[in-house]
Amino acid sequence: MESELKDLNSKPAKPVADDGSGKPAHDDASGKDDRPLLKPDPAPQVSNEELQELEKKCAAYVRHDAYGTMGRGELTVKEKVLLGLALVTLAPIRVVLAMTILLIYYLICRICTLFSVPNRDEEQEDYAHMGGWRRAVIVQCGRSLSRLMLFLLGFYWINETYRIPSDAQPKPTADCKDESGEEGTERPGAIISNHVSYLDILYHMSSSFPSFVAKRSVAKLPLVGLISKCLGCVYVQRESKSSDFKGVAGLVTERVKEAHQNNSAPPMMLFPEGTTTNGDFLLPFKTGAFLAKAPVLPVILRYPYERFSPAWDSISGVRHVIFLFCQFVNHIEVTRLPVYYPSQQEKDDPKLYADNVRRLMASEGKMTLSDIGLAEKRVYHAALNGNNSRPSVLHQKDD
Repeated sequence: MESELKDLNSKPAKPVADDGSGKPAHDDASGKDDRPLLKPDPAPQVSNEELQELEKKCAAYVRHDAYGTMGRGELTVKEKVLLGLALVTLAPIRVVLAMTILLIYYLICRICTLFSVPNRDEEQEDYAHMGGWRRAVIVQCGRSLSRLMLFLLGFYWINETYRIPSDAQPKPTADCKDESGEEGTERPGAIISNHVSYLDILYHMSSSFPSFVAKRSVAKLPLVGLISKCLGCVYVQRESKSSDFKGVAGLVTERVKEAHQNNSAPPMMLFPEGTTTNGDFLLPFKTGAFLAKAPVLPVILRYPYERFSPAWDSISGVRHVIFLFCQFVNHIEVTRLPVYYPSQQEKDDPKLYADNVRRLMASEGKMTLSDIGLAEKRVYHAALNGNNSRPSVLHQKDD
């Protein structure tokens, strides 16, 4: 990737002052890139040939809908008319109703957590381990309102398929019950899903109301902060690889084990790819979800489209929300695979465990395996910004 960055940058590097010791005066020994993805990167101009070559390498992030790359493509007259009508009619109604749903659920969470002490572990804080009627109200209302939010955004029906692969593993005998209450099966420790859009979170909330991994700043956001604590989110600082990384990884592993062993514990929802794609590819899996050696439940999400793609791959957050609110009908297809039970070899090797689950999901979801990651996404976005000659705010998740 360093060579690609150098090719994109046509400006010569500025000379670095020498302090007399033979070393640069401002040498960054860590070599770490702490630039947050939320901020625009001043990218140089690139030619169309270079951009096309980069799109071949970063195919997992390329948009193919009617709105074009970065949502800045030239629209047809028909599309302009539809978009204009939706902007003055459908979009305002959806914005008001969406904010109303969010406020209602916040008030429900606020009432249910009154006089309750949150579970605290260092910088983590949540209400997910709260029991009784309060927890039941939070979960049931959260699932119902999440589904209502999806309906409001045009996802009027959700096509769910329960698929049993031809090489499905035999279920081990155990005394515990799974989520459906069947005897003789083990409860999965984590739900594993490909990551296409922020809408993935709404679907999983409506389906199983799990705990997620979120940025630490989410806990301080108005309305959303309290909701994330009721979900039991594990907070991390994504912009830096600080010394607490092992602590967060350990906490996630503990939560996965707890969900596996305790039926009353909230399930963990993890996106092992670490960032969003256009939905046609599956990136390498991080091993955090597999360190607990517990069974996992693979779920595959797809968003079929005709005009605007709900995938959050290479488009600014503002444009994505506007176009999404202006599209009357959106679609989501969900494929649920059986619980995946790791072999002893997979338990001893989390990387092997992660790779096998990834290959299974790619095969059953008809997705292409890709070896690129967030670094390539940064390069591709920088090239797009430079080619369009204007800044863009890129809201992409790094899980």
